[in-house]
Amino acid sequence: MSYTLCRWRALATRAGAQLPLQAPRDNRGHLLVSPPSGGLLLASSAAGGGSLAAAPARGLCCSVARASIMPAWQLQSYGGLDALRYNANTPFPIIVYPNEVVVRVHASSLNPIDAAMSRGYGARVLNTMRDPLRMNPRDSELPLVLGRDCSGVIMECGVSVKHFRPGDEVWLALPPWKQGTFAEFVVASANEVAHRPLRLSHEEAASIPYVALTAWSALVTTGGLNNKTARGKRVLILGGSGGVGTFAVQLLKAWGAHVTATCSEDARPLLAGLGADHTLDYRHRDLPERARALSPFDLVLDGVGGSLEQWALRCLRPWTSAKYVTLVTPLLLNADRYGLGDGMVKSGLTLGRRVLSSFYSGVHYRWGFFTPNGPALDDIAELVNNKKIRPVVEKVLPFQDVLKGLHAMERGHARGKTVVTIASAAR
Repeated sequence: MSYTLCRWRALATRAGAQLPLQAPRDNRGHLLVSPPSGGLLLASSAAGGGSLAAAPARGLCCSVARASIMPAWQLQSYGGLDALRYNANTPFPIIVYPNEVVVRVHASSLNPIDAAMSRGYGARVLNTMRDPLRMNPRDSELPLVLGRDCSGVIMECGVSVKHFRPGDEVWLALPPWKQGTFAEFVVASANEVAHRPLRLSHEEAASIPYVALTAWSALVTTGGLNNKTARGKRVLILGGSGGVGTFAVQLLKAWGAHVTATCSEDARPLLAGLGADHTLDYRHRDLPERARALSPFDLVLDGVGGSLEQWALRCLRPWTSAKYVTLVTPLLLNADRYGLGDGMVKSGLTLGRRVLSSFYSGVHYRWGFFTPNGPALDDIAELVNNKKIRPVVEKVLPFQDVLKGLHAMERGHARGKTVVTIASAAR
């Protein structure tokens, strides 16, 4: 389907117009645009007839300018959040590969990586992923649309997409080297998309994909847990009240694990309500002793990093394939600081040293990373529909307050996710 037709259908849906079976065309097959009177011309359904009927425009415009732009929040330079700007004239994304879909974003969520990327975090590695042959000039990815996950509706599908069709309500999480979801429309690969759980609103659904797949990658892909192996396992979560932590608690409890989580004192009721068996105040001076009193653990999920790693490793059950999985790694930071090659070597040496040191103590040390995974989102949707997992949304903001929400998120102490509503604001 052509880009013009794709955009025509998207605009028609945004305006609330009833879509005909085919886009309006004249006798020569050209797409029709709004007439000077403001009415939308629709082709007659009479066989062989080329007559046209005028219908109210209802705010719909198919001019060249309106057919190629959309509102979005764009990063103009790597100057922090102050370089983030609202742009009502952002180019409309188009399908490039046959396995891609265009999604109209109804809601998106804020994640710490959005604020970090605004300062250039991971730019060297991410630019290599965007342009492995280095054919484009430096900073060609700018302006960059931030946002990593969303809930919305599919508008168009590439020719090889079989699992989805226009009108499907979906959720998705995008890798950080792609243009993001703080926009009215986004393009994603079909394997990054899944049908969203319909028992949730778009705002509730948007709070889950990125943190869910981060936790899924750490616990399942790296940690080796699943709905069969997790039952009876003892897991310690460092940083339990954030987005990743609240999801990990619910996922592990749905699989029958015993969960201990660290958090601030005022967040303990939240985690207890999500099913955590024990909660520990991370600001308490004897936190290591309290954690060891509840040990040994079969897995530690570290979403905080820093000095916690020194004592948390000793809480694992030795010589039983117990794993320490941390989401706080120096990989991207080293590449930014020392260059791609030297940074990768330094990161490899750091990881190797920690792996060997932990192995001599009888435990396994691993790094965990977010990985886009549509099939995993299908499994998560089933858990949500079965009421095993619920969204933890701290607040919902209008689209124009994205920058305000990111500043608040940077100040820390989140109790779940912050979500922004996009579709209604873009009309």
